[in-house]
Amino acid sequence: MQALLKLSALIDWFSEAMGKFAGYLVLICCLVSAGNAIVRYVFNYSSNGWLEIQWYMFAFIVLVGASYTLRMNEHVRVDIIYGAISARTRLWVDIIGITLFLLPACFVLAWLSWPMFTLSLAQNEISSNAGGLIRWPVKFIIFAGFALLVLQGISELVKRIGALNGLYQLDTKYEKPLQ
Repeated sequence: MQALLKLSALIDWFSEAMGKFAGYLVLICCLVSAGNAIVRYVFNYSSNGWLEIQWYMFAFIVLVGASYTLRMNEHVRVDIIYGAISARTRLWVDIIGITLFLLPACFVLAWLSWPMFTLSLAQNEISSNAGGLIRWPVKFIIFAGFALLVLQGISELVKRIGALNGLYQLDTKYEKPLQ
């Protein structure tokens, strides 16, 4: 179990690094968007490439940031149930949810997105928009996002099993979201 917890810590570190990078991409995406709008309205010039790079960055932010969100325990839950149960029961709810829902769904989505990426790469697929970008990088982001979510899901599962066995200290405090 100790080896799995060390692997979990490595996965957590990687998810956190990717999440922080995605956070910086939010700023870059805003700057590209503002720059594109300024150029379009001031100089009457527009480029589909600049619009598409914003979409690619947004895809990275959402898909890769999802593993960081899971790592930080900030993902969506059924608040009515989760807030009313004990810490040990929360661990079991998480274990069941990760095992039956998160991991299978993300694994299937990663599995299905891989051929889409490889075909796009092999064909050197390009956007149909004038001045558009190559498509395979964003299709790889789809695969990578779900693959990272699978890895982070495994990490969360290991930590929760370790917590049930008293081998890992996990904060199970639940804060109801502000509304």
